[in-house]
Amino acid sequence: MMKQKITVLGSTGSIGTSTLDVVARHPDRFEVFALSAATQVDMLLAQCAQFRPRYAVMASAPHAQLLAEKIKENSLPTRVLFEENAIENIASYPEVDAVMAAIVGAAGLAPCLAAARAGKRLLLANKEALVVGGGLFMQTVRQGGATLLPIDSEHSAIFQCLPEDPSTWPDRVDSILLTASGGPFRQRDPATLAEITPAQACAHPNFSMGRKISVDSATMMNKALEVIEARWLFDLHPDQIKVVIHPQQIIHSMVQFKDASILAQLGTPDMRVPIACGLAWPERIASGASKLDFSTLSALAFEEADAIRFPGLHLSWQALKAAEGTTAVLNAANEVAVGAFLSGRLRFDHIHAVNLATLEAVMPSKPDSLEALLDLDTQARSAAEHAAGRLAA
Repeated sequence: MMKQKITVLGSTGSIGTSTLDVVARHPDRFEVFALSAATQVDMLLAQCAQFRPRYAVMASAPHAQLLAEKIKENSLPTRVLFEENAIENIASYPEVDAVMAAIVGAAGLAPCLAAARAGKRLLLANKEALVVGGGLFMQTVRQGGATLLPIDSEHSAIFQCLPEDPSTWPDRVDSILLTASGGPFRQRDPATLAEITPAQACAHPNFSMGRKISVDSATMMNKALEVIEARWLFDLHPDQIKVVIHPQQIIHSMVQFKDASILAQLGTPDMRVPIACGLAWPERIASGASKLDFSTLSALAFEEADAIRFPGLHLSWQALKAAEGTTAVLNAANEVAVGAFLSGRLRFDHIHAVNLATLEAVMPSKPDSLEALLDLDTQARSAAEHAAGRLAA
């Protein structure tokens, strides 16, 4: 069997380390070609020692310099690349078979587009590619002949439930149901949302996550972004995408077919499952995750995601039905609003108000390039800062 050569973008983050965990279990199938990280020099050095990739890239030159010195000290074969577009290059080199796109934020957009243009097997864990890139990104995937494999657990669940031939989806699929935990405040009186502190918002009931994603889970903005991603990934009308709260998070998502049959994907909440699925698709390989034990499961419960407690969720459908580029505005506004909340400058219930005000203030004209998207992102951030300042005063 020919080994798949893999580039992992964002190899020191949680998705990156989980990817390398799965890869290490299958040395006969996978070879690490290149790794990239932002600032964690020692962790990337340890990964270079274990996996001996051909190339390594760091987001800043001083960190890259430090890594290069340490690699030399340790007599490792890995070469540190310093050129400006090094991250795009390791995502698109001819030798690369698959790219795990796990860089967080807008920084992940350019290498995702580079991998798509080069026709790679693209394991997508970066939400901005779809939420910000939208139609432009999907057009690049089609033109480059890339294979897009979703890694987010909900989108992977949908992908696993759908037939392998995408051309059959429109005739067979009625709708999809994304499941959501409901976060820490799903039973809280909406009248008390103004009092929520950053510490309370960051205490997720099922997962240990970063502060930004924890707040997005609490407002259900993470689910709003997943609705947007699903629209592009599966070429659906926004009204075909539904969200249901499922606190146990055993069912990761479901597909409703036209004959009223529903297929669901279940499993333990472990990101190595969707990662292994993406790495081996259409085959299956061991992921290292523990198996679901039905004898220990309590009941599986479902609730409606109501618009009063979770107004942010419902912005996704609004943004998808507006001018193309509106979803990029929503994403930028939310990042600014969450940042203001976490730094104590904005009330929890005003996150939604900032997002709404920004959507009203910024009117995108269809962005047709990476530059246009990043310009729109900057405009939206500026408008959101202004809205947050008004609300904080």
